[in-house]
Amino acid sequence: MLRAVVTNGPNGLEVFLAADSESSSESEYTPEDCEFAPDNPEAFTGLGDCGAGPSPILPEAKELAWGAGTFIVFALLMRFFLYPRLRRSMDARYEAIRAGHTEADAMRQAARSEVATYESALAEVKAEASARVDAARAQLEQERGAQLAEANERISARRDAAAAEAAAAHEAARAEIGSAVAAVASRTVELATGKAPDAATMSRVVDEAMSAGVSR
Repeated sequence: MLRAVVTNGPNGLEVFLAADSESSSESEYTPEDCEFAPDNPEAFTGLGDCGAGPSPILPEAKELAWGAGTFIVFALLMRFFLYPRLRRSMDARYEAIRAGHTEADAMRQAARSEVATYESALAEVKAEASARVDAARAQLEQERGAQLAEANERISARRDAAAAEAAAAHEAARAEIGSAVAAVASRTVELATGKAPDAATMSRVVDEAMSAGVSR
């Protein structure tokens, strides 16, 4: 009986027919032909040494080697190239942030010092202004008092002068009135008695009468 035999030749897969009388030792299969073994290798003589085949779960050795090599290369890059650069950038950023905080603290301290200096200068200016205002007020009060005293003196002098003028006018008027009264009295006495009285006596009598009236 004939059977189909599949081989891996230089031109690819080759299929030929073989008789059943051929022994397994004369088979042309080799262990490399197990890659192209059919799903049922027991149906073909010479494929019994292929075994169960590769595991569908376990990775092959070359995959493990490539994975390990890639991991090692990546780890070396991270250790000697990428991580140092990342570390330097992080340190630079940290230093920049710390420098910014330090500068901000210095500026804040400088601002507080300037505010304190401004407040001190403002207090000095206020004290100086208050002292000047007090001095000006005192000088103004002194000048006002002096002006009031001078005005009172002028008023008093004018009052005294006015009083003296009034007294002089009063005395002049009194003398004139006394003379007029004495003249009228002398004329009346002369008309009544037919004799003119003494002028000095009449003046003395009129003065005494006028003085008594004034005292009353």
